[in-house]
Amino acid sequence: MTDPALDSHEYQTRLRFWNARIASLDRLHLSLSNSRLAVAALTVVLLWVAFVRESISPWWPAAGAIAFLALVVAHARVLQRADRARRAAQWYARGLERLAGRWIGRGRDGARFLENHPYARDLDLFGRASLFELLNTANTEAGEETLAAWLGAGAAPAEVAARQAAVTELRDKIDFREDIAVLAAESEVSRTGSMAAWSQAPPAGLTGRLALLLAACAAVTVGVSALVFTEQIGSRYLILWLIVEGAIVTIWRRGIHLALARIGSADRDLALVRDLLARIETEPLAAPRLAAIQSALVTQGVPPSKRIAQLRRLVSWLDSTGNQLFAPFAFALLLPQQLAVAIDRWHAKYGPSLVQWLAAIGELEALSALATHAYEHPADPFPTVADNRDEPDAAPEFDAAGLAHPLMLESVAVRNDVSLGGSMGNGRPRVIVISGSNMSGKSTLLRSMGVNVVLALAGAPVRAARLRLSPLAIGATLKIEDSLQAGHSRFYAEILRIKWIVDMARARPPLLFLLDEILHGTNSYDRRIGAEAIVRALVELNTIGLVTTHDLALTELPSKLGAAAANMHFEDRLEAGKMTFDYRMRPGIVEHSNALALMRAIGLEV
Repeated sequence: MTDPALDSHEYQTRLRFWNARIASLDRLHLSLSNSRLAVAALTVVLLWVAFVRESISPWWPAAGAIAFLALVVAHARVLQRADRARRAAQWYARGLERLAGRWIGRGRDGARFLENHPYARDLDLFGRASLFELLNTANTEAGEETLAAWLGAGAAPAEVAARQAAVTELRDKIDFREDIAVLAAESEVSRTGSMAAWSQAPPAGLTGRLALLLAACAAVTVGVSALVFTEQIGSRYLILWLIVEGAIVTIWRRGIHLALARIGSADRDLALVRDLLARIETEPLAAPRLAAIQSALVTQGVPPSKRIAQLRRLVSWLDSTGNQLFAPFAFALLLPQQLAVAIDRWHAKYGPSLVQWLAAIGELEALSALATHAYEHPADPFPTVADNRDEPDAAPEFDAAGLAHPLMLESVAVRNDVSLGGSMGNGRPRVIVISGSNMSGKSTLLRSMGVNVVLALAGAPVRAARLRLSPLAIGATLKIEDSLQAGHSRFYAEILRIKWIVDMARARPPLLFLLDEILHGTNSYDRRIGAEAIVRALVELNTIGLVTTHDLALTELPSKLGAAAANMHFEDRLEAGKMTFDYRMRPGIVEHSNALALMRAIGLEV
């Protein structure tokens, strides 16, 4: 959770504006509803007077009908504006919830991204009360998937810098971020998914020659119908031609059916994507990454919103052919088949570009989510990410001052300084062994480090006074569980995870390991021998990290590893039968344990 890190006055002002706008539109909606009812009743009276009493011109009821239709159109627009106003109000209300720390369980948590991720559960990246739930303001599937991908894997320093510049520009573009959020929220999330699948599927292969053939068949149908209508030929010739026409269409029946079936699943996305693209196209954007997003949208000199509008018109006409009154004429003129060909040709020409357009929407939404977080936490700085990719033996580093966990209330979070690795001779250890009792703050510190690395390498600001780091992979053992299905005890699951971490340490980028209560599922002797071997191997593989323990035997590790390791600790005190903590990390080894005293305080005879 987070405290209000900025004056929430801006959000409150905008929320009041939109609530007033909603109230005004609701009043107008009621007036229009009553007006429609009154005009409809008046039109019925005018019809009776005009056609039963024959005392007024028929133009009067016609005028009433026109007025009714005008009110219907105006009412629909008012309802649309009211709906958008409600979405805008909801956006600011959720912003205030985040600032007040009431965001947990209020948004989509991205739990679907947990599967098979190596450390997402350890760091609470996805799921309820997760980093994703806090950051996620995206309303399209493309946006959520992009944000999840950025949180799930760190970017290279150049990419991080590009995202930071984009987030910096978007941070103060609150109107633009509002528009993107409101437009994307017109329907439930995943609305871009079916269109993405359609764009990546191969087209049905309906050609321009088929379009000409179908148009020629429709022209013949019109000609034969005219001859039948003028009684120059008998109606049997029209029936015969329709049979021939149907036989011709049957040859391409499978391709036509495929084209129509596919666009049917993507149809609901068209207006959403068109409106989002149109808004992105018109916004002045200067950051290189944002300018690149805009330039990638243009295809053959035409903005993508216009291309989508072309496709939407085709789909709209296709839907109109299903009208019961119009369907027989549409069938005779082969309109569904001709529209299927036009849609498939659009698919063949612009399908690959549509993939890029949807990716641009996703990237813009992800950047907007990070920018919203940056706006709501102006004290959180962007980290410095050292670019040492061209130095295979470069030492990894993590140097933070005032580090805290971004999911905690800022009023209660205790900040600590953590410095690891870097150039030789700077006096920083490569590994810190942290001792202390349970609940003293050891695991929270590990999570704070890991989550801030995730934020830093995603291009977001971090919860620290200052942070400098090199590109880092993450290996963690914060949430290890046994598995009845696999027949693994917790200890066996932990050593499997540690084996994976050691293997990861042999790859690039260098590894940050976060080993919580290392090997606590075995006896003290085996734990000491095993922990020393594991940590020594990790240090020799050019990694940095933290190891926590409440077993004081493991605090002997730094003496055996020399300058590469150091001891730190968290303290606790037993006051009036209650354990209290200050959550501040101190040099050295914890000097006492209150476990027995605490057990006695609650009545256990030990």
